Amino acid sequence: MAEIIQRDGTWAFDGNALRMTPGRNKNVSPLRTMLGELTVPLGALAGVSFEQGRKTGRLRLRLRDGADPLLQATAGKLAEPNDPYQLTVESDRYGVAEYMVDEIRNALLLDQVPSGPVDSYLLPGPSVPLSASAGDGTASFDGEHVRLEWNWKTEDAKSAAGTRTLALTDITAVEWHPAIGLENGSLRFTVRGAETKAPPKYDPNSVELWGFKKDPLMALVAAAVQARLPHPTASPAPTGKEPVKELPQEADHDALLRRLRELGDLHKEGVLTSEEFTLAKQAVLKRL
Repeated sequence: MAEIIQRDGTWAFDGNALRMTPGRNKNVSPLRTMLGELTVPLGALAGVSFEQGRKTGRLRLRLRDGADPLLQATAGKLAEPNDPYQLTVESDRYGVAEYMVDEIRNALLLDQVPSGPVDSYLLPGPSVPLSASAGDGTASFDGEHVRLEWNWKTEDAKSAAGTRTLALTDITAVEWHPAIGLENGSLRFTVRGAETKAPPKYDPNSVELWGFKKDPLMALVAAAVQARLPHPTASPAPTGKEPVKELPQEADHDALLRRLRELGDLHKEGVLTSEEFTLAKQAVLKRL
């Protein structure tokens, strides 16, 4: 077990998953506080790094493309304070941070986790029901419907139609964009049969964002919806003409036996130390 406890949060890695708990420091962003504890399976990780600074350093996780609905919905545009996959590290804990990096990298190597994209979400996304208010409206999601309510700052042309209720089955895409410079941000839902290129200010299926503190909370609504939409790389739905084939249990058993042989070869070749080989072998044997 590798664990690092900081004011920014706590990361704990047990070899199979990384548990990330936001800190209670007043400087922790509302998005990370509302998102709560995350458990990232080893198979979702593409890499990890640690950057040292004069006073503080930073741990950074890199997830495999398509593993997390939050990153999918925000296109990686969350700023550092709101990015749950970064942790600020005090200088007196640099050694612990480096140990954490070594443990995660060794686990990725031993389990031969690929760094390429995945074809299904490996994280569940924010829990529902969920609601956030920012910009010109409030967005709520209960798992089946998105509700958009407008405030006094909403453009008349958009608010005239009143509160919007969008069925999840009618939503084909969702995107969150932060406000950058003079360009406003948005939470935009693409609805089947109602596609538009209108700016978010006038689009009744969008919330316009102006760059205030609560804007990132809208990203959580986007992620919760994204997690329940088909994965971007998903295959077309089955026609029902062909039965779904289940892999026999023997296939998993044979794969684990092959993994044991591979570990033995790596030990003989000197790639793994005796201690590393023993730990890896024990992990595989537990799965048999």
